[in-house]
Amino acid sequence: MNRSAAVTVFRRIQRGVTLALLTSTAVLSAGVPTSQMGDLAAPDLAARKSFFTRYCFGCHNDRVKTAGVSIQGVDFANPGPQAVVWEKVLRKVRTGQMPPPDAPQPDRKLALAIARWLETSLDDYAAQHPNPGRLTVHRLNRIQYNNAIRDLLGIDLDFSSQLPVDDSGYGFDNIGDVLSLSPTLLERYLTLARRISRWAVGDLRIKAGEDHIDAPREIRARNALGPRNERVSDDLPLGSRGGFAVKYYFPLDGEYIIRVKTNADPSSGDSVETYEVRTPVQAGVHVVGVSFPRAGAKLELTSPTGRPMGPQYGGAAVKRPPVAMDVRIDGARVKRFEVVQANTADVTKLIIGGPYNPTGRGDTPARRRIFICRPQSPAEEQPCAEKILTALARKAFRRPVTGADITPLMRFYQAGRQEADFDTGIQKALQALLVAPDFLFQIEQDPPGAAPGTIYPISNHELATRLSLFLWSSIPDDELLLLADAGKLRDPAVLETQVRRMIADPKSDALVTHFAGQWLQLRNLTTVRPDPDLFPEWDDSLRRAMARETEQFFATILRENRSVLDLLDADFTWLNQRLAEHYQIPRIYGSQFRRVQLEDPNRGGLLGQGSILTVTSYPNRTSVVQRGKWILENLLGAPPPPPPPNVPELKPKSADGRKLSMREALELHRANPTCASCHARMDPIGFALENYDATGKWRTVDAGEPINPTGKLPDGTEFSGPAGLKKLLLSAHRDEFVETLTEKLLTYALGRGVEYYDKPVVRAIIREAGQDGYRFQSLIVAIAKSTPFQMRRTLEK
Repeated sequence: MNRSAAVTVFRRIQRGVTLALLTSTAVLSAGVPTSQMGDLAAPDLAARKSFFTRYCFGCHNDRVKTAGVSIQGVDFANPGPQAVVWEKVLRKVRTGQMPPPDAPQPDRKLALAIARWLETSLDDYAAQHPNPGRLTVHRLNRIQYNNAIRDLLGIDLDFSSQLPVDDSGYGFDNIGDVLSLSPTLLERYLTLARRISRWAVGDLRIKAGEDHIDAPREIRARNALGPRNERVSDDLPLGSRGGFAVKYYFPLDGEYIIRVKTNADPSSGDSVETYEVRTPVQAGVHVVGVSFPRAGAKLELTSPTGRPMGPQYGGAAVKRPPVAMDVRIDGARVKRFEVVQANTADVTKLIIGGPYNPTGRGDTPARRRIFICRPQSPAEEQPCAEKILTALARKAFRRPVTGADITPLMRFYQAGRQEADFDTGIQKALQALLVAPDFLFQIEQDPPGAAPGTIYPISNHELATRLSLFLWSSIPDDELLLLADAGKLRDPAVLETQVRRMIADPKSDALVTHFAGQWLQLRNLTTVRPDPDLFPEWDDSLRRAMARETEQFFATILRENRSVLDLLDADFTWLNQRLAEHYQIPRIYGSQFRRVQLEDPNRGGLLGQGSILTVTSYPNRTSVVQRGKWILENLLGAPPPPPPPNVPELKPKSADGRKLSMREALELHRANPTCASCHARMDPIGFALENYDATGKWRTVDAGEPINPTGKLPDGTEFSGPAGLKKLLLSAHRDEFVETLTEKLLTYALGRGVEYYDKPVVRAIIREAGQDGYRFQSLIVAIAKSTPFQMRRTLEK
C-alpha cells in the first residue's frame, strides 16, 4: 500500500472510530425498542446482501475492520454459526447506532426488518444449538463462606473480615475465573477451621484470653467532630447516645470480664478512663453493647453542626454532672457506671476477657445442630460419630455423601477421640470438613464417559447449589436438598415455587447487599469523603442512611415483585429523619426507617437517591461526567471508552478570574476535539442531575448562577432535569435498561461473564419476564430456568 492509500485508510479508520464514539450507545439514539418492532416482513437474501453491502461493508471489511468488526465473507443466509460477529451487528442496527449520522441512511423500516430477521435467526440457531458455556471450579468467595458457616453451624459472626478481599471480574466478586486460592488464603482457612470447630463444639481446653475491639470508624470520626445524639447500632436501646454494640462468641459457659475504655476529654485533657465488670455468660453468640442513656447528654453544649463549643472552638468549657454508661448483653443491662468527664465521653475500645472458671461446653445452636445423637456407651460412639459426620458432610458438600467422603473424616474423629473424648473427636473431624475442597469449592462433576464438548443438564443437587449461591450467597437449606434428593427440583413449577420462597426468606438480603451493592457501586460509599468545609452536615450517620435507603428500596422492588422499571421511577422510598431532612422532606421523625410516598417527581427512583449521587461525585463538587458515565455503564450497558492519556483538568475559573459553573467549565473542556467525542455522550445525561449537589442535596444555584439542567443528545433529543431524564430512559431506552439488568443478574447468577452466545438467552429471559410486566421475580425465575443456569458443557479437547 502506498503512502496516499495508507493515509486514506487511516483517515477512514479515524473517522469511523470518532463516529462510533459519538453513536456507540443507545442512549444517543432514540432507536426503536425491540418490543415495538411489530411483525416486520423478513427481507429476502438479496435485500440482506444489498443492505449490508451498501451501508456497512465500507468500514467493516477485512482491510479496514473498524471497531474490530468485519462482515466480509459472512453468511447472509445463516448467521447463527457466526454469532460472535452478528450479535455486534444486531445491537448497532436495532438501536440505530449504525450507519453513523453523516453516512447514507437506510429506510428505518428496512433497518428494523433486518434487525428482526437477524434476531430471530440468531435465537432460532441458539435454541437448536444450546451453548451453556463452561464454568470453572468455583471457590466460595468470603461472603459465601461466611454465610455457609452460619447456615451449617448456626454461628452468625463476621468471619469474612478475617479473609483477604476477593478479586472482582465483570463488576462482581463471585466470578469463578478470578477466585484463586493463594497460600495465604489457605492458611487463613486452616486457622478459621480450627477456631470455628473449637467454638462450635465447645473446647474445654480453651485458655482464658482477651479480645480488644476498637470502636467502629464512625465512632472515631464522631469523636473528632464532637458528640452526636444518636444510636450508632440498632442493637442499642432506643434513647441511647453514642457507644456501640458487637456480636461476640463466648466459647464456654463461665465468667467473663468486660472492660470499657472511654476517650480522653478534649477540653480538659483528662486521661482515658477504664470501667470493668465481671459477669457469668452462657456459651454462644451474644450482643455486647455499651451506650449512654440520652438523659445523661442533655447538658452537652454543641454548635448547630454538632461540633463541641469548647475553648479550642472559641467557646467555653462546660462542666457536667456525672453521666450514666450502660454495659448490656443481649439488651439486658449488666452494669451501670457513672462517667465523670468535663465534656462528653465516648467509647473507644471494648475488651472482653475469659472464660474464667468455665462450667461447661454450654447448650449452643451449634451444638444442637451438630450433636443429633449422643452415645450412651462406648459401643455407640462409632455409629453416632458416623451419623453426625454424614449429616454435616451432606449439608456442607451440598449433595449425598458416600463412604469415600466419611472415611477420611472418621480418621480425624478417631484421632481426637484418642486424644480426649467423643466431643473432641467430632471437633477434629469438623475442623477437617471445613477445609475440604467439597466445602470450599462449588464442584460440578461431568457425567462419566461424556465426550469433550458434551452439553448436559446439571444434577438436581448442583442446581440447588447454584440457586442458593445466587439468591442467598450460601449453601442450600434442607428443603432444597430434600427436593434434590427426590429429583424434583428441575420440575419448572417446583423450581419457580422454590425461587419465590427463597426470595421471601430474609437470607435473600444477600442478593440485595451483594448484587445491588456491586451493580450500583454502593460499596464505594464507604470510601467517600466529602469536603467537611463544603459539606459540614456530612457524617457517617448520613452515609449509613443513604446506603440503607437504596438497599431497602431495592429489597421492596424485589420482594413485592414489582416491575424492575420501578427502579428508575418509583413514587416511594425509605427514609429516617436524618435523611429526610437532607432531602428537605418534612414531617419524618425518628431514627427508624419507614416507607415514604414521594410527591417530588425528581426524587423518585435510583437517580434521586443520595447514595448514587454521592458515589458519582468528587469530594468537593459534582461530576457531570461521572454521573453520565455511571448511567451509561450501569443502567444502559454501554460504557464509554477509557479517557485518552493526559486529559486536561477542568478549569475552575475563566480568563478574567470569574468562577465557572460546571456547564461553563465543561463547554471549555469540550473545545478539545479529543475530549468532545466522549463528552457528547456523557455530559447531557450528567447535566440533568446538576440540581443535586455532591451529597445528593437539592440546589438551584451553582457558582452564583441558576443551574441549567437541560440536556441535548447528538440525535437532537432534548430533556430537562431528573424527571425528564427518567422519562427518556423509560420511553426510548426501556429495553436497554432491562437488558443491562438481565445481563448483570445473569453474570452474578452464573459467576462468569455474559458472552455473545448468551445473548439469545438474555433476549428469551426478557421476553418471558415481559409477559408479566418485567416483574423482578419473573426475571429471576426465567434466569433460573435458562440454559446456562441449568446446563453445562464438558471441556473441549
